[in-house]
Amino acid sequence: MWKDVRDREGGAIRPVTFRGRVCRRRVAALDVSNQKEIVSAHRGGVNSLQVDLTEGRYLLAGASDGSAAVYDIQRSTDYEGGGRIAKHRSLLVVDKQHAHGHKFSISSVVWYPVDTGLFITGSFDHRIKVWDTNASQVVMDFKMPGKVYGTSMSSVATTHMLIAAGTEDVQVRLCDIASGAFTHTLSGHRDGIMTVEWSSSSDWILMTGGCDGAVRFWDIRRAGCFLVLDQSRSQFGSRSPLAESSSKKQSVPQRGASSTISIAPERKVPHYSNTRKLSTSQRGKLIKGFDTQRLHPGMSSSRNRSTAHYGAVTGLRATKDGMYLLSTGSDSRLRLWDIESGCNTLVNFEATHLHTRPLGLAVGEDSSLVFVPCMATVKAFDMWSGATSRTFRGHFESVNCCFFSAHNQELYSGSNDRQILVWSPPNKAAVELDQEVNGGQRGPDSDQDRWSD
Repeated sequence: MWKDVRDREGGAIRPVTFRGRVCRRRVAALDVSNQKEIVSAHRGGVNSLQVDLTEGRYLLAGASDGSAAVYDIQRSTDYEGGGRIAKHRSLLVVDKQHAHGHKFSISSVVWYPVDTGLFITGSFDHRIKVWDTNASQVVMDFKMPGKVYGTSMSSVATTHMLIAAGTEDVQVRLCDIASGAFTHTLSGHRDGIMTVEWSSSSDWILMTGGCDGAVRFWDIRRAGCFLVLDQSRSQFGSRSPLAESSSKKQSVPQRGASSTISIAPERKVPHYSNTRKLSTSQRGKLIKGFDTQRLHPGMSSSRNRSTAHYGAVTGLRATKDGMYLLSTGSDSRLRLWDIESGCNTLVNFEATHLHTRPLGLAVGEDSSLVFVPCMATVKAFDMWSGATSRTFRGHFESVNCCFFSAHNQELYSGSNDRQILVWSPPNKAAVELDQEVNGGQRGPDSDQDRWSD
């Protein structure tokens, strides 16, 4: 550690490199926190967790008893154990007793990406509700056609305020907070949608995983999905350039030039001698960057029926750079996908047993570790080798979700035991200093200076 500090002071390493090394050391030392405890306000299993993306201060949780709660994870409400354990109690709780609370289990909670004044809850009572945090009131209520399994909002979007919703219905629906209406209905899955995830690098790309085992990519500006992940389509190592076959199967003419578009015969698409003669819908079927054809949801194609897992897709999580996608399935498999090529990277993650219900995955800040709920534990896998780096044990029942906060390198996990555990790096120096200054007592004023006037 001190060697890195000296190298940073001498200019031998860049600030971003120094920060990355410190963060990796902190993540490698994660353990059940002996200084911070979240006092759960839930009477049912915790299904979903998220820390706000703006301040990294407020933890939002949703549980199977229909309650949602907000916790301040930076400022404690009281102390215990001689002032050494900071207790964090809920600042806000909305449950079945609330006039507009959910009647059944809350399956998903999401913060409004740019402001903690709003948060979204999705429930098995067929409702998605937008809440005013300060007033604890519902400001918008969307009626869905079935149980809500997952909701998501884009953290990079600047042009829309859409909530992507996955339900037991076969269609993905996008709810607009600005207008209070449904703006899109995306058709293509053959069974319910268990998980939804926005791209972390594009405003318009949405990824969905269904009970049919398919992971589909959508550009919400166009009709139909443009990519279906296929577990049998794979590549080793780093990204490879576009397949040569793509240039043989279709050639897009230059502007102002006339040439022939050759498409594989099994696709059953008529040949055209000039792309200018193609209709708008026909031109939309040709996509760039993928060796496939944009398929309308109603078309029958072997490529359109590809599956990413043998069973339901229970979890999706994109890396921070938007280059890779992680998926889990009821087949107890964890897979890493190259988003650009749509290929399975064939990283062999160690065998584990996963739940068949929706799971909340988490990815480390530098995308080197992925945290996956595995029965009553949380396992940290190395993203590139698939080896198990750490196994976090502390819950007494099945873990449903976890969330990694990059602001302070802490991991939060929610379980059917109704508890929310905090996994943080040890801070022995701070504890020893507080004990020395305060005579072993730690209180709310322990961080204030001792200078006299």
